[in-house]
Amino acid sequence: MKLTVRGKNMEVTDALKIYVEKRIGKIDKYFDFDTDAQVTLNVERGLHKVEVTAGINGMILRAEESTTDMYASIDLVVDKLERQIAKYKTRINRKARQGGGIKALNDLPKVVEDDEMEIVRTKRFSVKPMPAEEAVLQMNLLGHDFYVFANADTDDIGVVYRRKDGKYGLIEPTLK
Repeated sequence: MKLTVRGKNMEVTDALKIYVEKRIGKIDKYFDFDTDAQVTLNVERGLHKVEVTAGINGMILRAEESTTDMYASIDLVVDKLERQIAKYKTRINRKARQGGGIKALNDLPKVVEDDEMEIVRTKRFSVKPMPAEEAVLQMNLLGHDFYVFANADTDDIGVVYRRKDGKYGLIEPTLK
């Protein structure tokens, strides 16, 4: 596994880098091919945050964890990545049958199949053309974390959302 470790608001020590390589490198055993992963270590307001993004044969695994201890955050993010691999192992197995190259899937924890993906409600509403800034105001007035709207600037459907850091994001879908 090729790891890129970088620090944000901190310097990555050799001991920390070795620990990241040892722990995050654990997920490499599930794959026959080389994978790339970017690890960002961040210290902000007393929280030690670890973000990992790994591109694996067309699939992206992403996990982040925050605790008051960097080593604990690293351990938790590895656990989260392993759960993601277990959750998506049917997708991974399908890719493997099509020529991927996944191994050691029997080592993964068993995932109880349930109706996680069941759509339990469909909601329809009309959307009014408005700029993204007005959509943010509407979202805040409603007290929601996201808001779907027709973007008056682009004539497309857009989604504004509140990020974990309190700022706002805009999703503008495009067709391939």
